[in-house]
Amino acid sequence: MSTSDSYIIPDASPESSNDQDEVDSLPSSIDSSDLDSEEESDAQREWEASLQQLELVLTMVIVPYAGKYFGRKFAYWSWAKYMEWMYPVEIRFTNKTAFKAAGAVEAAATL
Repeated sequence: MSTSDSYIIPDASPESSNDQDEVDSLPSSIDSSDLDSEEESDAQREWEASLQQLELVLTMVIVPYAGKYFGRKFAYWSWAKYMEWMYPVEIRFTNKTAFKAAGAVEAAATL
């Protein structure tokens, strides 16, 4: 066998070409497991996107607002405790709902 003979591809007989066509053709029915996996991956991508959006809302809006609100509440509380401790004065908030509403409005004012 010479080196030029090793690179020659023999002609395919008609019988073998039919076998090859069957192998190369697409299946006649679509496998339902493939569709299920596509639907699951789409659902998984949508779920991850919605979790990412929820995380953004929490980190960009809710956490700063809550931190500012509770920080102001703590500042007012600690100031009242300091004034009561340092001086003989009693600090009372007469209208607690107005105080809470004012704190919420102040916290949202600069967001």
